[in-house]
Parts: sequence; structure tokens; C-alpha cells
Amino acid sequence: MSSEIGVHSSEPLIHPELLTRHSELDVLSMKPLHSWNVSVEEGIRIQEALRERIIVKKTFLKLTNIGGGDAAYSKDGNLLFGAIVVLSFPEMEVVDSATADGKTLFPYIPGLLSFREGPILVKTFQKLRLKPDIMIYNGQGIAHPRRMGLASHMGLWLDLPSIGCAKTPLLSEFVLPGPLKGSFEWIRRQGKKVGTVLRTRDHIRPLFISPGHRIDFATSNQLILESCKGFRFPEPLRKAHQLAEHRARSRKERSEGG
Repeated sequence: MSSEIGVHSSEPLIHPELLTRHSELDVLSMKPLHSWNVSVEEGIRIQEALRERIIVKKTFLKLTNIGGGDAAYSKDGNLLFGAIVVLSFPEMEVVDSATADGKTLFPYIPGLLSFREGPILVKTFQKLRLKPDIMIYNGQGIAHPRRMGLASHMGLWLDLPSIGCAKTPLLSEFVLPGPLKGSFEWIRRQGKKVGTVLRTRDHIRPLFISPGHRIDFATSNQLILESCKGFRFPEPLRKAHQLAEHRARSRKERSEGG
């Protein structure tokens, strides 16, 4: 498999030098954690190698903005369109946004979404003018079979606090919360807490929330609830989804227009 987005390497994927930790994020000189040009088996090994680096505690004191990241696909699934929207916090006003397009070069496999959408989201992030204080992704954090969902992977890659916010779960060890906004129940993996099933609107289907990196459970839930402005989804993620879908529709209209 080859890729037009992301980083390539002919070196073995799990060598220590390819898993170097970055204490400071410099987008322009960012060094990759690994190649994105991998097989399914290599992707699983990368997740297993990186998961010990995930920090499930709050590592920030001040929060002035929150970013949301999502990707949309062309009708045939061959192209994907990344979008990140940054909103002020707590006002939830758009302060920056970016998009990027690319080819879809990794199959859809539950548990490996970051290898499908990660490269385009990194490419999108590099186009931002304002660095978010925290990111919310349309995917899992540590509520994942290998504790390494999209939000965790992106949190490590960008060295940013991150939250996973998904419509559906990858794990089955949970019960549904009460019907009112703010109600939640724990998601567990082998008996250990890894996320929450969180109700963000009264009597509306809950979301599956888990820390991605550099944030704890309580703060993840709190920020999701504080970012929901009358909708099921937090505003940064909702606006990123809208922007990604708009890019996909615009590309389709240009193609059909000749």
C-alpha cells in the first residue's frame, strides 16, 4: 500500500527510533511516530507499542479553545476530506478552521480507524493558524480493544489533550445511562473503566466518550457537556462534521459539472 498523505518509511515500524516521544509540538518540523503506509498486522502492532504512552490525567490548567476533527468520504469511498474547526471556549465561536483532501488508502476495519483517517487529519491540522488547546475526534479514545482509538492516536501524534466522542461503541461492557442530560454509565474493558456512555440531551441517544490522551474521565465528560449547545454532539465536532461533508459535496458537484 502506498500513500499520498502522511509519512513513509522503509525502516521497520516498531523500532524505538520510530516511536520517539515529542515533549513540544512543532507542526512545521513534526517528526512522525511511525509510517502510515502499513498492513493491518503492522497497524495492530503499532497500536500495541504506543498504548503505554497514553496519559489518562488532566495535563492542562487553562482552556481558551477547543478543536473538533472529522472526515467525510466521497460516494465511492476512494477520497476522504478532513476538517478541523476550532471554537473559543466557553463561547463556542469559530476562531479557525482548515480542510484537506486525499485518497483513501487503508481499508475500513473496526479498531484501526486512525490508519484510515489519521493521515488526512494530520494534514488538516498542519493548515491551522491557531493551535487548539484540546481536540475532540469523531472516534474512540481508550474505549478501544487495544486502548488506542483515533483520539488517542492523534493525541500522541500531535502531543495534544484529546477526547474520543463516538456514536457507536467498540466495546460491549456497559449499560445505558438514565434518560436525562448529564447521566452516564461506565464503559469497561476486562472490568477496568475506559470511558462513559454519556447522555448529552434529555431522552436522546447517548454518546460514547473516552479520554484520548492527557485528559481524565471527569474532564472529558465535563467538556463534552459544556460544548453541546442544544445538539447531541459537541459544537466543535458538529461543525467539523458539517465542514467535512460540505467539502465532499463540493468535490462531487465539481466532478459532475465536468
